[in-house]
Amino acid sequence: MLEKNSYTLSIKTGNNYQFGQIIGAAKALECANVAERSTRPVLIITSDIQSALRLKEEIKQFTELPIIYFFDWQTLPYDNFSPHKDIILSRLSTLYKIPILKHGIIIMPVKTIMQRVCPRDFLYKYTLMMHQGQKISFDRLRTQLEQAEYTYANQITNYGQYTIHGSLFDIYPIGSKFPYRINFFDDKIDSIHLFDIENKHQIKEVKVIKLLPDHEFPTDKIAIEVFCSRWREIFNRSDKIDHIYNQVSKGKFPVGIEYWQPLFFKKELPTLFSYLPKNTLIITGSFLKTNAIDFWQDTNIRFEQKQIDLKYSLINPLKLWLSPDNLFKELKIWPSIKITSKILVKKKNYVNCGYKAIPKIVTKGSSAKDESINRLCDFLNTFTGKVIFSVENEGRRKSLYEILDKIKIYPKPITRFKEYLQNSYSIIIGASECGFIDTRQNYAFICENDVFSKQIINEFYYNSNKSIVNPYSIIRNLIELHPGQLIVHIDHGIGRYIGLTTITLNKIEAEYLIISYAGDTKLYIPISSLHLISKYTGVTNQNIHLHKLGSDLWIRTRQKAVEKIRDVAVELLDIYAKRATKTGFAFVHDNKKTYEMFCKEFQFEITNDQMQAINAVLNDMCQPLIMDRLICGDVGFGKTEVAMRAAFLALQNCKQVAILVPTTLLAQQHYNNFHDRFANWPVRIEMLSRFRSFKEEKELLKNVSEGKIDILISTHKLLMNDVKWYDLGLLIIDEEHRFGVRHKERIKALQSNVDILTLTATPIPRTLNMAMNGIRDLSIISSPPDRRLPVKTFVREYDTNIVREVILREVRRGGQVYYLYNNIDNIEKVAQLLIELVPEAQIAIGHGKMRERDLERVMNDFYHQRFNVLVCTTIIETGLDVPSANTIIIERADHFGLAQLHQLRGRVGRSYHQAYAWLLIPKMQNITTDAQQRLQAIVDLEDLGAGFALATQDLEIRGAGQLLGEEQSGQIESIGYTLYMEILENAIKALKSGSELSLKDLIPIPAEIEIMVPALLPEKFIPDINIRLSIYKKIASVVDIKELDKLKIELTERFGKLPDVAITLFDITALRLIAHKIGILKIKANEKGGFIEFTSSHKINPIWIIDLIQKHPKHWQFDGETRLKFTRDLTEQKIRIAWLQNFINELEKNCI
Repeated sequence: MLEKNSYTLSIKTGNNYQFGQIIGAAKALECANVAERSTRPVLIITSDIQSALRLKEEIKQFTELPIIYFFDWQTLPYDNFSPHKDIILSRLSTLYKIPILKHGIIIMPVKTIMQRVCPRDFLYKYTLMMHQGQKISFDRLRTQLEQAEYTYANQITNYGQYTIHGSLFDIYPIGSKFPYRINFFDDKIDSIHLFDIENKHQIKEVKVIKLLPDHEFPTDKIAIEVFCSRWREIFNRSDKIDHIYNQVSKGKFPVGIEYWQPLFFKKELPTLFSYLPKNTLIITGSFLKTNAIDFWQDTNIRFEQKQIDLKYSLINPLKLWLSPDNLFKELKIWPSIKITSKILVKKKNYVNCGYKAIPKIVTKGSSAKDESINRLCDFLNTFTGKVIFSVENEGRRKSLYEILDKIKIYPKPITRFKEYLQNSYSIIIGASECGFIDTRQNYAFICENDVFSKQIINEFYYNSNKSIVNPYSIIRNLIELHPGQLIVHIDHGIGRYIGLTTITLNKIEAEYLIISYAGDTKLYIPISSLHLISKYTGVTNQNIHLHKLGSDLWIRTRQKAVEKIRDVAVELLDIYAKRATKTGFAFVHDNKKTYEMFCKEFQFEITNDQMQAINAVLNDMCQPLIMDRLICGDVGFGKTEVAMRAAFLALQNCKQVAILVPTTLLAQQHYNNFHDRFANWPVRIEMLSRFRSFKEEKELLKNVSEGKIDILISTHKLLMNDVKWYDLGLLIIDEEHRFGVRHKERIKALQSNVDILTLTATPIPRTLNMAMNGIRDLSIISSPPDRRLPVKTFVREYDTNIVREVILREVRRGGQVYYLYNNIDNIEKVAQLLIELVPEAQIAIGHGKMRERDLERVMNDFYHQRFNVLVCTTIIETGLDVPSANTIIIERADHFGLAQLHQLRGRVGRSYHQAYAWLLIPKMQNITTDAQQRLQAIVDLEDLGAGFALATQDLEIRGAGQLLGEEQSGQIESIGYTLYMEILENAIKALKSGSELSLKDLIPIPAEIEIMVPALLPEKFIPDINIRLSIYKKIASVVDIKELDKLKIELTERFGKLPDVAITLFDITALRLIAHKIGILKIKANEKGGFIEFTSSHKINPIWIIDLIQKHPKHWQFDGETRLKFTRDLTEQKIRIAWLQNFINELEKNCI
């Protein structure tokens, strides 16, 4: 390690060192050690952005010094795009920090250090500082904010906004995590607080606010005059023919203006070196010269190419960047270290650090996992030093623990690298890709990639973290209770939920649900009986009468419903049987090596949900039964990759693949995506759409029939009778709910011998119901891509002021807007209104009655940001992905269905920036109740992955009668949809097992546990009553001990250590699960004993029970045919629970 090397580093100008024999993560280690020993700033220059970001993450595990990464603009030289506001803010913030950095690390790529930056005096002058006690008038502050392009809003919702309420001045600085509330007393700042943007509550008091400018150049009148003057001086061109000059002279700053940055300043732009503290040490590599020259050549080529366009006058590259020669001159001034992996010759200031590579452990092939473990074992047995394992994250650490357990290696977890000295084997979480052996300190630093291929690590990771998503429990757990809602108690019927209360009986505290019934009678239900409660959803949900407690009306109603449900169960089983007799093609998945090659070409890491969905689809395809699987996942969650892997398996089996989509635009998008994904494979992909001529279409269909086309993507044209397939094996349907009845009938005809995979963001209720009943198989992808933000959704009455503010806000942050107006007859009038309302925006129109070529051109121009507002119809519902479109305004949103609103909202938020959906309506009282419920549902469920939840909300809003036909509507109305489905599910299970249907089978009652101990979730532990109630429901709904344990861990992570009464609640639930499983009806216990009551069909060995009574007659005896009585001192509550747990476990062991 560097600390023990026998040299010291001089900080004198021009003193340079070279370090050799540095490999893998040792580079990060040496950089960290240099920084820690030098007691001054260290600048590390890397070859490119990826190397810089990776090094930044690697260094974190070796030092706790501050690490600053300096972003470049992330645009090409002379690009037509501007950097995102977040990047500008990050750069300015970093420039502010660098000169005052005393001890820390700065990292940036070569091309970033070559870029000239804004002067320091500009940064300090245009940064607005505010502090407590400062005198500043409202008007002056407002002027300064508007000069910095902050906008006024009635209510702050996003960065770059401010608002005034009395003496309060709220401001949301660009890049700040929270907005600030400034409290004025006259013209003096009295206090400054951070506050929560959602609930507006103050979080904490702060002393100072620093508001950085939102450009890297001034934007005031003086700066504009300087720009115009310098433009005329440099270019000597007529002002009128240049778009850039015209825009800036009017106070507008078009995209790409950053490449004219020098014109806003009278002096030449400084270099980044002018910001570095004088004693900064610079670390570089052997790549520096080559990369600098390459970047400079590319920049000059782009400069020459762009100059051809006479509309633009370009700034000479020397005014924007350092040339390589100038860069090398600058670097010579600073003390530096050059790092290389080579062994250096002995020379002054040349140091070989003595790092070696880890011996080859990774292997490939079918036995790679076992062989790699054996090689690792051999290495560890012969290596005499200490060993540190480095893994990506906590999940990987658990996986590596499992692997190392096979060879009896148990590393100690450490959080700081130097802690390894205390252990023979350590494990640390870090981002290193390649390890090393330090021969001087005699230790090995081993990374995942040194030991196993990514495939093996992923296999361990997914196996150790595998959790089966139960879609049906997700549906039920999503339904929360709120006061005033109708609910159904399985024994007492329909009542109204009033709330939750705590009652103490016999000195035992417990929480109870209060349910109101007819005649204002109330029923108190202990939370331990929550499994008897379900939310009521009927056909109309209107004019529902509450049942009367003690009346037999509910019993008769329930019995009648059960009888009808039996008929439905028989009918559904008939559908199962018919489906089972339809044998399809059993795909063979034996060429896994080729398949894995295809998978490795996927650019992103597969989420756990995706992996489960992929495995389920491949498993279905390999079965002789016809696949009918629904993949439900929000927009951008990875459904397409699941479909692509299914298509690849079909092609491996020499089958054709059809992809059916609802619109031409979506067909084009899928064509592009599939074409790119299969680019390295001998696969012919074609698209059948309106853009094809009759002759082209005829030729294409001929090729399909002859098997010359492998994948055909099309709209409903795919379902025409004249489409003849050579050997169709897989049909992929995207957004099934967009197809009409005739199309669906044609799909059914295809289904007789073809596997079907349906992709959807929001399943329609009938589709959802079929999946719930098992008529269709269901996979849910609920994990969002990393860094994706949910779309913020607002419902507002139409107001031109709101429209202008929303459009301006998006346009000014460099984004784009969809304005959806779904009436083609008046769409041009609406567009003209917007042109007059927001003259700052560039507006175009797109709708379904345009000529195909015109519509395609408009959508393409919007994608390339040639205008920033698209006035459109629902043609965009399944269109191109436009990452810079982050606001959608939907006029008359009350006219749209829930699934359609969700799909339209999915048009924005496709990148990592905050997106917004504004749903405009007439006055709230003028829209229907159903519309109000739909709008509230989509606002409430704006979380990522909400599509599945929205489908169940749609189910409730529409009423459930349409699901199973009119004949069953009355039964759903009488007992509620949730209870109806539970009874139906139990009926199907009973029929499948060949059991006689009885009421007990159809309405199973879990074991009742009454042991006189407090068991609840205290209000202090979970203050929010709705959250507490939903968790009670989750606990009551668990089906096995494993699920219960996971829920216990979830609660601990969310709310902290469980109080004793909450632990007791989990213990009692565990008792109930086991008791129900083995046939126990009730367990009752107090200080002196109690009894256990069995069902008539219990599973316990009667001989074992008789033997127990004979051996311990004082403690055990029968009390009737089904009750086992026990006498025992159980005064202490903990002993009572522990004893019951042990005894119930013993009963489980002695089941027949």
